This record gives sequence, C-alpha cells and structure tokens, in this order.
Amino acid sequence: MPTVDDFKQKYAPAFALMEKGGVRLDHLHVQNDKLVIAGAACSEDLRNRVWNEIKGVDATYSDLQCDLEIDTSLPAPPPDEQTYIVVSGDSLGKIAVKFYGHADYQKIAEANGIDDPNLIRVGQELRIPA
Repeated sequence: MPTVDDFKQKYAPAFALMEKGGVRLDHLHVQNDKLVIAGAACSEDLRNRVWNEIKGVDATYSDLQCDLEIDTSLPAPPPDEQTYIVVSGDSLGKIAVKFYGHADYQKIAEANGIDDPNLIRVGQELRIPA
C-alpha cells in the first residue's frame, strides 16, 4: 500500500509549487490507495498551476483526489525573479523602491555583481531577485 511520502515523491513538482505558493493543506492522507489532498490556494491561477503540475506527472491522476478551494485571504506567493531595464534617471535605490517598497538595493546589487551602485547605465538589464 502506497504511503503519503510515496505520493509526495511521485507528485514532487506539484508539492513544490504548493509549498512555494503557500497553499494551505487541510487534509493529506491515503484512502483506498489514493492520495487525498484538501486545502486552499490564494487564487484560481495558483490552483490551476497546481493542477497542471499534477497532470504533468500523471495525466490520469487516477491515484489522487485533489480539492483546492480559493481563499483570497491567503497571502499571494512571492514573485519569481524578474528583470528590469535601467532607464534615464534610475538609481539602484529607486529601482529597489519600485520592486520592494524600500530603498535597500543590496539584493539587486549582489544579484548583478554590482560593486559600485553609481555605475549602472541606461539600457542595462538587471536581475531583480524575489
């Protein structure tokens, strides 16, 4: 008889997305040789992405029952890393405010190997970490 851990291993991409996305799991157990998942996602988009991961592992998902509701009170997952093209008048501090809401630009500088924050140039593509 398969265990929860067996199913977690099989559906690892879906579980990784659920963890990253902050999906709330209310029930996770095996019943009648099926993994039963019940919980909530913060958005329909996240719920659909979880289902796409499940179907990517096993298109029939005959060994799984997944019921994820939408609960908009759950926090949205952090954004993935983004890119930004420097425009005239930009500084790392201004860019940090745009993406993080504060002027602490260290994460951006480190992600781009920038030692001197005054040496960014118009047209430069910067990686913006989550």
